[in-house]
Amino acid sequence: MGLIQRVLEEEGIATVGISVERKFTEEVRPPRTMFLRWPYGHAVGEPGNVEQQRFIVKKALELLETMQTPGEIVAPPYRWRRVDYLDDSKT
Repeated sequence: MGLIQRVLEEEGIATVGISVERKFTEEVRPPRTMFLRWPYGHAVGEPGNVEQQRFIVKKALELLETMQTPGEIVAPPYRWRRVDYLDDSKT
């Protein structure tokens, strides 16, 4: 995904990725990434948890406005299967 992000950015389209594998994200160096310590295949949240998924997508999109450094990886402290992702004071 990070390679696609770079191509889109070259065309003037801002992107942000959500990653669950930091090592690969660091190697590819996409323009902007939110890294979550969540299981593979669940980058936006638990299956069926629409509230959590909406929250994560919203937070990722907000990074388009706040991230200033190319290649930056933001790692919010959200935990899998917990409601602490709703505590916005942690980001």
